[in-house]
Amino acid sequence: MKHDNTVLVAGGAGFIGYHLCRRLLEEGVEVVCLDNLQTGSLDNIQLLSGYPHFRFVNHDILQPYTGLQHIDQIYNLACPASPPHYQRNPINTTKTCVIGTLNLLELAQMHGCPILQASTSEVYGDAGVSPQPETYNGNVNPIGIRSCYDEGKRCAEILCMDFYRQYRVNVKIVRIFNTYGPNMAVGDGRVVSNFIVQALAGMPMTIYGDGSHTRSFMYVDDLVEGLLCMMGTPDDFTGPVNLGNPDERSIKDLASLIISLSGSSSTFVYQPLPSDDPHQRKPDITLASKKLGWSPVVSLEEGLRRTIDYFRHYKQ
Repeated sequence: MKHDNTVLVAGGAGFIGYHLCRRLLEEGVEVVCLDNLQTGSLDNIQLLSGYPHFRFVNHDILQPYTGLQHIDQIYNLACPASPPHYQRNPINTTKTCVIGTLNLLELAQMHGCPILQASTSEVYGDAGVSPQPETYNGNVNPIGIRSCYDEGKRCAEILCMDFYRQYRVNVKIVRIFNTYGPNMAVGDGRVVSNFIVQALAGMPMTIYGDGSHTRSFMYVDDLVEGLLCMMGTPDDFTGPVNLGNPDERSIKDLASLIISLSGSSSTFVYQPLPSDDPHQRKPDITLASKKLGWSPVVSLEEGLRRTIDYFRHYKQ
């Protein structure tokens, strides 16, 4: 990547956004981070502000952004991604997915630059097939409490593909599976951060359902590598491409592993499973391997060790 490149990262103050911005800055790229700080973190901004090529703009992508004369690449990571966050203001979540993505696609069209859309494994809903390939059209409840995010992201994919077909905008769609790592927000509401915070405090770990439903967990550095690989693909390759770790684990196994790695004395408490919660989640990453030469390299045990270490030293 040339050193005079200007990359716009929408949602750059969030968990994944922070890691992407940092990686780009380490490569000498000029990064402009747009974030309305709804779920993004000022701590993350502070950590990034030490880099000379970093600029933060407090901006909501529901409004068009006109602050740059030249943009080389756009990454759209702007949307609350954990159920407690995206369900807090579901209408705003849908608007961010749809109007926000539309504004950024128009910006990419204006600048003639590629745009990478961070979609999600949630577009598969409560999947009827496993592992989920990109050709699977999903099983999503269009009127459920998760729909603002699931259907919002599906609509964002439609907009990307129609901008590609109608205006030849260079779009890249990735479907991100559960991702974890340092700099996750403590009150994030995602299972890994919840479990680690509970384990380190010696509190009972909350398992929804009987703990038999599964997820596949990817360490954030592996995801960032996948995002950069996808951005580097030829113009005629739009995706969507699954980015995830096919190492599928039950929620109960994950909880036990975190207890063992953190040396915690926590026990389990069981709560009812939330509505529309997918029972199984495992990516088919054949396409990512073939088209991007990408596959995750950080094991769950190693990634959890690093994440537990981060939370242990996090200033409360």
